[in-house]
Amino acid sequence: MGTTLETMNKSRPSKYAPLVSAALLLSLSALLGATAYAQREHLTPEEIELIRDNQELDKRTDVFVRAAERRLLAVTNPEEAAKQQAKDKEKWGEVKGTRAQLFYDISKILDEAVTNVDDSAQHNPDSPLLRKSLYKLSEAAGRIEPQLTKLRQSTREESEADQLDRAIETAQEILDAAKQRGVTAEDLKTKDPKAKDGKKGN
Repeated sequence: MGTTLETMNKSRPSKYAPLVSAALLLSLSALLGATAYAQREHLTPEEIELIRDNQELDKRTDVFVRAAERRLLAVTNPEEAAKQQAKDKEKWGEVKGTRAQLFYDISKILDEAVTNVDDSAQHNPDSPLLRKSLYKLSEAAGRIEPQLTKLRQSTREESEADQLDRAIETAQEILDAAKQRGVTAEDLKTKDPKAKDGKKGN
């Protein structure tokens, strides 16, 4: 991330600077709590494969959103989550873990989604998919954050509270970045012109 800051200082300011700053702060926060979950993968192998298969930024964002919401559902409605997993297991994999681990997963998944948008902004700042993806991500954060906040108010476990705080912070950073950029539902209509030529965009 230090290289990103140096590049920003030497070139014209990135129009996605607020999102870059959010990604840096989130990365630092994640490092502080990484020890307890050093061996945990926050995505299933199937979800990782879906991310690799979907090279377009908006499609990758959809995968991250679905992955985060699967874990939230596993906490808030285990029975419904089990039904969905039975249907989606082959494509999406099986979500496992304690409540604290699932909250950790949500935070890391949202953080990785932010990093994906940030990386795309650095490599292709004029990509028409940036605003579209940020709007999708902010819509998800807007759904997830209130549920996390409600869970945080009722939790008594320190490990759960710590991971919930991180997940809530991540979701709020996304909402703040989206507000600063002024993304709206109109951005969902954006299409990547490269797609017409059979090329994949960032």
